Amino acid sequence: MTGGCLWTTGLLLAAVCVEVAVWANDGEAVFIREFTLIRRDHLPEEPLHDVGQKPEDPSSRTARSEEDRDTLWDAWGSWSECSRTCGGGASYSLRRCLSSKTCEGQNIKYRTCSNVDCPPDAGDFRAQQCSAHADVRFQGQYHEWLPVYNDPDNPCALKCKAKGSGLVVELAPKVLDGTRCYTESLDMCISGVCQIVGCDHELGSTVKEDNCGVCNGDGSSCRLVRGHYKSQHASGKTEDTVVVIPYKSRHVRLVLKGPDHLYVESKTLQGVKGELLLDKSGQHHLENTTLDFQKLSDKEVLRITGPLGADFTVKVQFAGGADSVVQYIYYQPIIHRWRETDFFPCSVTCGGGYQLTSAECFDLRSGRVVVDQYCHYYPENIKPKPKLQECNMEPCLASDGYKQIMPYDLYHPLPRWESSPWTACSTSCGGGIQSRSVSCVEEDMQGTITPTEEWKCLYSPKTAILQPCNTFDCPTWLAQEWSPCTVTCGQGLRYRVVLCIDHRGLHAGGCNPTTKPHIKEECLVTVPCYKSIDTLPVEAKPVWHKQAIELEEEIIVTEEPTFIPGPWQTCSRTCGAGIQQRTVKCQVLLSFSQTVADLPDDECEGVKPATSQPCYRTPCSGVSGKGKESQKEGEEEEESPKREELHDWEYEGFTECSESCGGGVQEAVVICLNKQTREAADQSLCVSSRRPPQLLQDCKTQPCPPRWETGEWSSCSTTCGVGLMTRTVVCTHRPSRDSNRTQVLRDEDCQNPKPSPVQACNRFDCPPMWDTRDWGQCSRSCGGGIQRRQVLCKQRLADGSILELPDTFCPSKSPANQQHCAKQECPPQWVTTDWSQCSVTCGNGIQRLQAVCKKHGKDGGHWTVDPENCSQMARPNRIRPCSLRLCENSVKPDPTILAQRKVYIQWKKGKKLHLVVGGYAYLLPWTTVVLRCPTRHFRKGQIQWMKDGKPLVSLSHLSITSLGYVKIQQARASDAGIYTCVAGPAQEHFILQIIGSKQKLSVPESWLLADGQQKVGQSDVASTGERYQELPISLNQYDSIVEHLLEFKGSLQDEKDISDKPHSSEKNRSTLEDESSELSGLLVLTADTHRLDEITHNLSEGLGGPGGEQLIAQLLSELTAAQDETNESTLHPPDGAESSTQGPLLYKPNIKAHTSRPRSPVIIQRSRKVTAVPSSDMTVHVGAPVLLQKPIASLELRCEALGNPDPSLTWTKNGKELHYNSRVGLLPSGSLRIQSPSKVDEGLYTCTARNRLGSTSLSSWLQITGGKGRNCVQTNGVGANGPVCSERSNSSQSAELCHGQACPFRWRVDPWSPCSTSCGGGSQTRAVRCMKGPEGRSREAGSQHCLGAGRRPSDTRLCNQLPCARWVTAHWGLCHGQCVGPSLATQHRHVYCQGTNATKVPYKMCSGIQRPISLKNCSTEACALHWRIGPWTQCTATCGRHGFQSRQVTCAHRRTGKATREHHCMWRPRPHSWQRCNILSCGRAGECRDSTRYCEKVRQLELCPLPQFKSRCCHSCRNT
Repeated sequence: MTGGCLWTTGLLLAAVCVEVAVWANDGEAVFIREFTLIRRDHLPEEPLHDVGQKPEDPSSRTARSEEDRDTLWDAWGSWSECSRTCGGGASYSLRRCLSSKTCEGQNIKYRTCSNVDCPPDAGDFRAQQCSAHADVRFQGQYHEWLPVYNDPDNPCALKCKAKGSGLVVELAPKVLDGTRCYTESLDMCISGVCQIVGCDHELGSTVKEDNCGVCNGDGSSCRLVRGHYKSQHASGKTEDTVVVIPYKSRHVRLVLKGPDHLYVESKTLQGVKGELLLDKSGQHHLENTTLDFQKLSDKEVLRITGPLGADFTVKVQFAGGADSVVQYIYYQPIIHRWRETDFFPCSVTCGGGYQLTSAECFDLRSGRVVVDQYCHYYPENIKPKPKLQECNMEPCLASDGYKQIMPYDLYHPLPRWESSPWTACSTSCGGGIQSRSVSCVEEDMQGTITPTEEWKCLYSPKTAILQPCNTFDCPTWLAQEWSPCTVTCGQGLRYRVVLCIDHRGLHAGGCNPTTKPHIKEECLVTVPCYKSIDTLPVEAKPVWHKQAIELEEEIIVTEEPTFIPGPWQTCSRTCGAGIQQRTVKCQVLLSFSQTVADLPDDECEGVKPATSQPCYRTPCSGVSGKGKESQKEGEEEEESPKREELHDWEYEGFTECSESCGGGVQEAVVICLNKQTREAADQSLCVSSRRPPQLLQDCKTQPCPPRWETGEWSSCSTTCGVGLMTRTVVCTHRPSRDSNRTQVLRDEDCQNPKPSPVQACNRFDCPPMWDTRDWGQCSRSCGGGIQRRQVLCKQRLADGSILELPDTFCPSKSPANQQHCAKQECPPQWVTTDWSQCSVTCGNGIQRLQAVCKKHGKDGGHWTVDPENCSQMARPNRIRPCSLRLCENSVKPDPTILAQRKVYIQWKKGKKLHLVVGGYAYLLPWTTVVLRCPTRHFRKGQIQWMKDGKPLVSLSHLSITSLGYVKIQQARASDAGIYTCVAGPAQEHFILQIIGSKQKLSVPESWLLADGQQKVGQSDVASTGERYQELPISLNQYDSIVEHLLEFKGSLQDEKDISDKPHSSEKNRSTLEDESSELSGLLVLTADTHRLDEITHNLSEGLGGPGGEQLIAQLLSELTAAQDETNESTLHPPDGAESSTQGPLLYKPNIKAHTSRPRSPVIIQRSRKVTAVPSSDMTVHVGAPVLLQKPIASLELRCEALGNPDPSLTWTKNGKELHYNSRVGLLPSGSLRIQSPSKVDEGLYTCTARNRLGSTSLSSWLQITGGKGRNCVQTNGVGANGPVCSERSNSSQSAELCHGQACPFRWRVDPWSPCSTSCGGGSQTRAVRCMKGPEGRSREAGSQHCLGAGRRPSDTRLCNQLPCARWVTAHWGLCHGQCVGPSLATQHRHVYCQGTNATKVPYKMCSGIQRPISLKNCSTEACALHWRIGPWTQCTATCGRHGFQSRQVTCAHRRTGKATREHHCMWRPRPHSWQRCNILSCGRAGECRDSTRYCEKVRQLELCPLPQFKSRCCHSCRNT
């Protein structure tokens, strides 16, 4: 027993090879290697066979810690080498137990290591371990092992799957340390156990990335965006944009519900555009981003983990039908972030200075620095505070040493902001501004302050340079109440006090004198003053003067509602006619309380008293009376004649109406006019006493139009998170100005815009609150259970959206998320226990499942009770077969296959078909097929499959499941063949043919015997002198009858289309409609082989023509009647699904006449074989050959064409225009009639149908018996592939005609040659011979002898008509990715399938070609950076605790040495730039000496009293 051991390279752990013997089926022992992780220098004490033990190095152990000294453990050993050199591995450390007793705790601890990406050619670590077993036989044969990922039961076991067979085997109980437990996790297997690893690559760490992709982040660098979209098919667009998701977004999820389809467009920051058509479920790649797409029957789901490598525009393609709804959610990065700058230049060139950092606003998209306002836009962005560090620590050679010690000995104050005094305020009140200057200054030891650069002070916020001032209100004038009028009747004066009040409410100065209100004005007492002598005759007094002196009758409030007028106010004018106003209220006296209450005007009866009236005090003219006048009036009288000569008063128009509607008043305007210039002059130039009286008139008396009337706003619907306030808005109309009644009208009667009835309110974020969902279902129906509910912490934001938050954001006590339920006691019930013993001692028997009556307790347990308590429930009675050892003299039954002798004919497209071996299937291309092999006495997992005599190999679209059936996704022409199911000695075949494929199946070469003999199973496979191995079922036995069925299907639709022609009867039309509608719902026709054998036999006996068609129609009606039974195993196809196959041998397309849409012409071809018929007239459809044996009266070549618009028909003979005469002419239908055809009429007749959309042709060869000719059917339509003609050998002899078995002649065909091209349309050829004599002794004869044996089989056909397609790749994208160590980034490119005309075609067109890679590794420039370290400077002290030294640390390129910004090197720790040095004691205890060379400065500055300086300068400060 020998075996080698495989030593893997690249793994830094020794692989100890343990040979485990496994017995194979053939009796030989094979050995499987198992790898165990053992360090070379930590092998067990017992030596292995071929591995020497290395003695332990005592220096490798660290000193025992205080914790170890308290225990029995030795110190931990040094860390082992990493289990991996890249990709994340594990390292461990060991310790020994120093006692013979058991030590508490573990003797090994682990840590992660080599957390850098592996190079692209390294391969997967788990796959490497599986491939190591490729040279070891398993079950007698070698396998190529592939890894099995994400095993839920034991993720750390090495489970591998054999390529091809799908066999899954556990090759090792545990994987190597450092192997990832799951593909999408950092958790790793260590010693066979899955250990948690956080995003910080620490073992046991639970730190995870936040939604923004930041390890242990708080989610502040991105925002949650959610929304929905609804398609609008009525818009007429074919597509629409759903959402634009920006670059670097993460955790994208879109769900489309409806008939439409999603697709994605991308645009990079450089403007490069891409597109991804999501046509199937799976993973897709676009712009360095992986998209997971799931296409279901009723929805489409798109998930993108991210980050996005470009801007993605998600669009929807409209598919018609109902509108679709798309819901989406994603985390959008905050693209403008603060970034800390490098340190500014050092404050000094030597001797130790300081330098500061700042923060700049960085655009993540463009990679450029932008102005700070962009970062201030996001409240989450907090500008980092500047950092301060020491620099230029080298001593200054020619200086006094002062600056060298300042930053470290705390002598030197830091630079600070210094501000000047505030300027005076710009205003004395009402809010002004004052300013000051702020500069950065330094102060030296002598206290001298000097300005310096601003960046030195940026470590602290800059003080404000502007501030508001004098924000209090300015003083204002405040007028007091008016005094009483100075007279008791007539016109007098009244006065008031006006004060200047400041913002404190005190009387002070400062008010604008020009705005001071007047302190006196005229007043009018409505009591008239009576004079002894009237200046005017009584009859000359105006009517309003009389009203003014009449006293109003006082009206008292009573218990009945009454209008109570108030006192009249002062007249609006002091002279002339004016207006007086008063209030009129509807009031009532409440007797029980003796109080007066106001009522609406509608409660009072009678006419409401007027609220205004004209008034008149004195005339404004200067007419004198007979009484005494004052001296002033005399003076005016003397001056007036002079003024009258030039100026005088005149009326000029009216003022504007006091109301815009409902009745108002306007006053005549009086001006002083210059009589010469006719221009208005100052009123002082006219005599005031001669001013004409005031004139009033009514205006705008029409009713007011309707107007909007709004009510009060309601309270807000919510207290936070944006609510709504509502109010009533109605269109009202008031009939008159004095009326209090309003009439409500329609909204259309008021003018737009209508005031809004709603408005937003409380638009601020709500505090986080607990949101509880409904309770879930109880875990038990009785006996006490638990029900749970979801309790989430949510916050409603000011925009109305809901934000889920961590539980810590909500109030401390969370509502309960579970509670007890179903506390009632459970009734007793039957509980099943074990199975009984088998009923027999050998052979096959049964077992019964035993049951006992038990009751459920509150503690969760069960106890057994009397079975009578369960009598009301049915007792479980389950039986299962059992099989013991074989009985003596018993024979083990042989395996059998439950085959079904069926023929399946696919009638129209469907999603998936389930078929059973033992028969035939004629399927449309691109149909998914599941082929089952039911067996007895045989395990399904051991079923083997063969195709064409060779073992069946799994392909990308073809697989063999663990249950033993074959699944073919979207079958194509290459899948046709003979499938054989092998179950031990039993086997069954299944013939699969693809409709539309012109390939005839032939016997595989692997089935040929050594002597070349084969048993003939069918007539069209055998050839002369050859015998083959027996084939249980014929290959192409039912091709002919299937062809007839499919042709009949096509002709049914044809006849339905032309049933409206004049020669079709109503009876035919109705029959055809019934048949075609009955067939429209069929998916698959299923027929028994014996029934088809009968039809084939009857057809072969010469029942051609109408008789054969009758047999086909009868068969079709039988199969249709059994439609429900035959289609049980199929899925119903979607509505409107139709076959897209074109031009097959076994299938004619279903021609439908869509008269509503334009279409090119098509000629209906009738598949009837026409021979000599004893009739005076013959009608033949064009496309079939015509052979005339005897003279006939007339021959009609019928040409029926369809198209929109209706095509025109023309005829040619032998390619030339046909000349019509009295014997050869056209019928009204377009058909050709030949009277008494003779030899001169022989030739090729072609009917051409033509309209504006195209043309098509169909030909028939007319041959008179005894003459030379060809039998040719030529189809020359638009886009056809040229003529397909079969040459007839010339013969001068007359052909002997016969039918069926009576004819000794028959056609024999050879197998088809390979296709001339692999795509784009090629051709195949075969030999067709006429044979005579019985099978086995036949000989070749002339082709004319087989004319009676049916139409000559074609010797050419088209093949591989699918368009040529190839994979096309776009340019590689940018190389980017975070550089973590010397790693490699990735780049993507777009890969798509392209047709011959440079257009995108579906991926399945390129399924047979290897797809180029779309992802590869690349190297980034940033990964070539490293920290460059300079030499240490001299220590600043020789002893003590205060010495330090520094060195220069920069980030530089390895190749060029050029320095760059430090944040590019932050992927690895920055080396220290300074350190303490010479920290040894400065001498014996009590010795007084200086430990720094700056003690002289300390003594001069009188700093010795400070302890920190005195201890360092003991010698210099000893006498102070």
